[in-house]
Amino acid sequence: MRTLLLLTSGLLLASGAAHAVDEAAAIELAKNNGCLSCHSAKEKIVGPAYSSVADKYRDDKDAVANLVQSIQYGSKGKWGRIPMPPHPGMNAADIKTLAQWVMTAKH
Repeated sequence: MRTLLLLTSGLLLASGAAHAVDEAAAIELAKNNGCLSCHSAKEKIVGPAYSSVADKYRDDKDAVANLVQSIQYGSKGKWGRIPMPPHPGMNAADIKTLAQWVMTAKH
């Protein structure tokens, strides 16, 4: 029984680590893909601050999936009149990393 408990605890910890976002890699992706031209961590530039996005979608269980869609295909009308351009050249893994990272932003 003790072995099962330890094994289960280890798996839970490992799965949490697997879902952790590599912040340095995400920041590098944001820099390399022009995200920081329109967004910043805490202040609105052209688009909303990442902390505002995280706050808006905090209770949305589909937040990451919705952000993935907005990053890949662009969006308009969610944050005002200026649309977010699509990023079709980014690969799915990088887009998901960015979306997960955005959801970790804090005020």
